[in-house]
Amino acid sequence: MADKKIIAVVGATGAQGGGLVRAIMSDPNSEFTARAITRDPSSDGAEALAALGAEVVAADIDDEASVRSAFEGAYGAFCVTFFWAHYSPETEQAEAGNMARAAKTAGLQHVIWSTLEDTRDFIPLSDDRMPTLQDKWKVPHYDSKGSINHVFTDAGVPTTFLQTSFYWENFIYFGMGPQRGEDGKLRVTFPLGDAKLPGMAAEDIGKTAYAIFKGGTPFIGETVSVAGEHLGGADFAAAFSKALGEPVEYNEVSPDAYRGFGFPGADDIGNMFQFKHDFEDEYRAPRDPAEARKLNPALQSFETWLGENLSRIPIA
Repeated sequence: MADKKIIAVVGATGAQGGGLVRAIMSDPNSEFTARAITRDPSSDGAEALAALGAEVVAADIDDEASVRSAFEGAYGAFCVTFFWAHYSPETEQAEAGNMARAAKTAGLQHVIWSTLEDTRDFIPLSDDRMPTLQDKWKVPHYDSKGSINHVFTDAGVPTTFLQTSFYWENFIYFGMGPQRGEDGKLRVTFPLGDAKLPGMAAEDIGKTAYAIFKGGTPFIGETVSVAGEHLGGADFAAAFSKALGEPVEYNEVSPDAYRGFGFPGADDIGNMFQFKHDFEDEYRAPRDPAEARKLNPALQSFETWLGENLSRIPIA
């Protein structure tokens, strides 16, 4: 292991980072090995990664010094934030800055920054078709990432910008799976109209990131946008119907209705779906599944993912 290049993986026990650690450690012929960075090395998730042979180290992306120490001696790093831990764009931006400066100080040769579009490039704050949130954002968990991309390039960090897509795991963890109404019927609810939504399995993001690290220098300075499949609300309903053996309907609602659902972050997610509807062509175009499959030939379809994960989706 000593002669292998170390990829330091932020958020190693999370959806994206965990997929990358597993991809690296499951490849016995890899020139890389994984350093799993986590706040709590004693967690079950961290111990599972250690059992795969990954080095596990403690660091907190809110503490630049700890990140710098965790990056020391590594070849590259996968940098990601988790907005839903705090719902604060400013916190997310500070965390990205900490990682960028730490990467520069550590002399990393290749960094992947998991990012998203700044939706204000498409719909400015003055455009009242979509409400402005927290005074200066349209889709906070998108805008805060896209608007901070420059800190990596400004710092002179050799970076690939990886634009991800809707996780199908949202059906598990965000309560977006089929819900049974008072009439007994199951429905999936989205404010998407007839628009198609690029999505993918979170595990495939890590596998794609691994391919980018293996690809090396040609990816530095590039933006890579990924998706496994583009599906509409009716497509999701049909897939759930097939998997469950019970009819599932697509419940189309307006973005305003979705923003009013009242769960934490509902306004942000409602705006996100409106952005993906109103700017469907611009959002879908760079996320070509055929291009993503060149990096990750094992890229899952939704039907495949659903077949393996149906039992994990809470369905009343």
